[in-house]
Amino acid sequence: MNEQEILAMYEDAGALLNGHFILSSGRHSARYLQSALVLMNIDHATKLAGELISKVHDADQIDMVVSPAIGGLVIGQEVARLMKKPFIFTERKEGEMQLRRGFSIAEGCRILVVEDVITTGGSVCECMAVVREYGGNPVQVLAVVDRAPDEQGRFDVPYATAIELNVETHAGDDCPICRAGLLPAIKPGSRGAA
Repeated sequence: MNEQEILAMYEDAGALLNGHFILSSGRHSARYLQSALVLMNIDHATKLAGELISKVHDADQIDMVVSPAIGGLVIGQEVARLMKKPFIFTERKEGEMQLRRGFSIAEGCRILVVEDVITTGGSVCECMAVVREYGGNPVQVLAVVDRAPDEQGRFDVPYATAIELNVETHAGDDCPICRAGLLPAIKPGSRGAA
């Protein structure tokens, strides 16, 4: 798949939103990608997962797929299904990323970390820290969309994405939309209302 085809999936699903958004990182943006609207179509999820798998450095050496909840759940599960690997996820409890629900990671387990959209990479870094805490070895990060492709050095493992979409973000205290007072900021997605 090429970037235009992937972007068309987002546009056709109404998943490229314009407005005033507070991202999970706390940064503000005039654009938001609601991947859940794209991934609810099983054919789209399978195609995007296949695209991500084509970017795995050494698929035979992957033992397990892990995603940070909630955004990475659908795409991570689909990547794991196609690779025939176990899938688990980390999630926040009282603001802290944790491994719950009886999940475990064997010592030295080689982990592929999969996310839907990455901006700062904070959730992925928290997920990798949990994996390491349990003795796992994150070996690569994959994401459907990288919202900030110019941000280098976010991860200490190889990283690949299906599409790069450079979307401007701002610190909350330096947001031009806030200063203009035109639109209230909303928190979409897993930590907000939409």
